[in-house]
Amino acid sequence: MDQKQFCILILHCFMMGKNTVQAKHWLEKCYKDSAPLETTIKRWFANFKRACRDTGDVERSECPNEVVTPENIKKSTKTF
Repeated sequence: MDQKQFCILILHCFMMGKNTVQAKHWLEKCYKDSAPLETTIKRWFANFKRACRDTGDVERSECPNEVVTPENIKKSTKTF
């Protein structure tokens, strides 16, 4: 099972009113060795408590590669 699928199961536990210990116990019971670590479950619960319920990958805040062009490099070096 991949990380996104576990995230959905952890969200389900959160929505059912379970705490992190209960969620961990349930996941270990059902998925044994492949269950996520307790720290992972706590991190997801913290995200869900902040009303961040998106289970997909979050876009990174890095600049896209097309920003680094020779034209932009020339423009930025002219300001120095």
